[in-house]
Amino acid sequence: MTGNSFSVSGYGPERAGWTRVFARDSLARRLDWPILLSAIGLSLIGSVLVFSATRNRTEINQGDEYYFLIRHLMNTGIGIALMIAVVWVGHRTLRVIVPFLYGASVFGILLVLTPLGSTVNGAHSWIVLGGGFSLQPSEFVKITIILGMAMILAARVDAGDKPYPDHRTVLQALGLASVPMMIVMLMPDLGSVMVMVIIVLGVLLASGASNRWIFGLLGAGAIGAVAVWQLHILDEYQIARFAAFANPSLDPAGVGYNTNQARIAIGSGGLTGAGLFHGSQTTGQFVPEQQTDFVFTVAGEELGFVGAGLILVLLGVVLWRACRIARDSTELYGTIVAAGVVAWFAFQSFENVGMTLGIMPVTGLPLPFVSYGGTSMFAVWIAVGLLQSIRVQRPMSA
Repeated sequence: MTGNSFSVSGYGPERAGWTRVFARDSLARRLDWPILLSAIGLSLIGSVLVFSATRNRTEINQGDEYYFLIRHLMNTGIGIALMIAVVWVGHRTLRVIVPFLYGASVFGILLVLTPLGSTVNGAHSWIVLGGGFSLQPSEFVKITIILGMAMILAARVDAGDKPYPDHRTVLQALGLASVPMMIVMLMPDLGSVMVMVIIVLGVLLASGASNRWIFGLLGAGAIGAVAVWQLHILDEYQIARFAAFANPSLDPAGVGYNTNQARIAIGSGGLTGAGLFHGSQTTGQFVPEQQTDFVFTVAGEELGFVGAGLILVLLGVVLWRACRIARDSTELYGTIVAAGVVAWFAFQSFENVGMTLGIMPVTGLPLPFVSYGGTSMFAVWIAVGLLQSIRVQRPMSA
């Protein structure tokens, strides 16, 4: 070695650079590559499915068959950029600004209830930005509920003052989560509220809170569901969806149409499917909202059991690795955040796939990474960024 030149094992500067990149303590080695590659794979598969579902839909694709494909890829690119930003900032830094993020997300969903809000598929939960772009603030609320509850529940435990959250701390965390949940319920966006409820339960389980809170919340939820039904708080279209779920033969040409057509599409795919762009249900545009809520039907019909199974396997890899990150975190805050993401992804995936198969009610929840939608895509990639940050900032010996 002379002057400013250097080499590693005689391989020169270029080899030394690569050695540093893939060294044991480098960022590239610390990343969870199975999650990253699985999420990218899901997004790319989603782009193909979205293209197949929309290329002939001239009434929505502005006369450009690539309209939704390009936007889906753009949304994926922006999402990956947001993930990188979260990893760069770090989940511990975000912990400091959680109150600001929480306030911003609540402000966002309050804006939806003003004249700025727009109704899509019965839910008044969107803000139209113009130019074909829109924003669904409730997607970001899922993230801030996870971060906010984790901040409260882990504060005294990570500081060494308590071995687990006490009842007062749990009550504070539940109060933080209940405010945005009640606002989202007013929209009404029942699907998002269901996801938030599961997130709350997952966060509490991961925090080590008393099981009495879990059973108490489950009981309260059951009572609340009965009360909502009896008091007719739900809108007519939501009641009709649950009625059609309970009785699939009810109004097959009306409220039960989506589910029936989805079943036909998936059932006709067989083992290997009809082939990309050759599905009769997809090409004939029989399944409504096929690029968003019912995108899984495209996979079932055109890629068959093999293609649909691949999507489920990739989602399973994401959940498996996220569980590993939650388990291996050396701080309760990281464990809770990762567990909240697991609860979110697991329930939303199950609900989306389940409603296409007729085993869950139709709620309008997108399939993570696969369905078309900017806000939902941004939110899930931010969540991946949180998972990666927890892994990256974990001591290598842990």
